[in-house]
Amino acid sequence: QVQLVESGGGLVRPGGSLRLSCAASGSIFSFVVMGWYRQAPGKQREWVATTITSSGSTNYADSVKGRFTISRDSAKNMVYLQMNSLKPEDTAVYYCYARKYNSSSYLTDYWGQGTQVTVSS
Repeated sequence: QVQLVESGGGLVRPGGSLRLSCAASGSIFSFVVMGWYRQAPGKQREWVATTITSSGSTNYADSVKGRFTISRDSAKNMVYLQMNSLKPEDTAVYYCYARKYNSSSYLTDYWGQGTQVTVSS
């Protein structure tokens, strides 16, 4: 059973930093891609950052480029999102995301339960 568990959210002032963590139930290399999405109240879920697990290649939404960094620790089956220079518009529930082929060779998406990030003075 695939599980993704986020942690590290909280309340931070504008300009501050947080590091989110995503613990996967197995090797991160079993996934084609992993990343982060976020959803603010009353808004659609939006993509934040992804990494191709085999190569480490990364991509970022324009809104977070230069401020957020996605990274991994394969030995710990962990993916991280380092968030610096946080802005009030970054306030959202952040979700860990992973995509892999299941046992029937269907490409399947998996999601964590989410962790709240609130940026406010």
